[in-house]
Amino acid sequence: MTTDHSLSAEDLTLGYGERTVIADLDLVVPPGRITAIVGANACGKSTLLRSMTRLLPPRAGRVLLDGAAVHRMPAKQLARTLGLLPQSPIAPEGITVADLVGRGRNPHQGIFTRWRTEDDVAVAAALQATQTTELADRPVDELSGGQRQRVWIAMALAQQTDLLLLDEPTTFLDVSHQVEVLDLLTDLNRSRGTTIVMVLHDLNLAARYADHLVAMSAGRVHATGTPEQVLTEDCVRAVFGLDSRVIADPTSGKPLMLPLGRHHTAAPAATAVEG
Repeated sequence: MTTDHSLSAEDLTLGYGERTVIADLDLVVPPGRITAIVGANACGKSTLLRSMTRLLPPRAGRVLLDGAAVHRMPAKQLARTLGLLPQSPIAPEGITVADLVGRGRNPHQGIFTRWRTEDDVAVAAALQATQTTELADRPVDELSGGQRQRVWIAMALAQQTDLLLLDEPTTFLDVSHQVEVLDLLTDLNRSRGTTIVMVLHDLNLAARYADHLVAMSAGRVHATGTPEQVLTEDCVRAVFGLDSRVIADPTSGKPLMLPLGRHHTAAPAATAVEG
């Protein structure tokens, strides 16, 4: 099963106040695939994601969902198709986990529509998938950073959209929970065909889990393609100003980036063993 929704940006220019962050950007998101957007801090990754979900209106150009400009679509109509997990979401004070996750069902509620059994099922499935069922009755503001992040992901899953955009979904998570979250998103993509677009800082996790990489630099797309096409030593140097070695990941076969620093520029010489 693969969703057939198309999402793209055409000649997109974005900014805040007098500052332009992104200029004349074109991008096509492969439907039914996992796309990871990578790049240095302040290169425009989160700004792009905000505009693709109509949170930030464009100065020029447009974002298109199935050929229609998202900034002209009714909010609830858009929310039934496209979900967003922002970088620093804020929960209402005192709200419980179950109530927050339940808000993911709002786009499916009409003016006179009552809560339905299918809403209960969606919330329960989202809690179970993110291993937060035991937290359901706890206030969100009492949770650890990692727990809160999983709860926000549960809310996004409960929305059950065909496209899901996540801004740094592994923030605040230790390495085991980072892998769990990315495994969960991979399961969602493979079982439902959900198109996933996520901003990630970890290049190696991006290369391992994404089908498609977008490398941004200074508000522009520097390179797009498969991990093998994008995660190269030349690209890492151009986008991050970092010398590196890129080898095959012995686990996944995907590119694995090894950063080089002033103290680790070459492998040490082998030491002879005296017998």
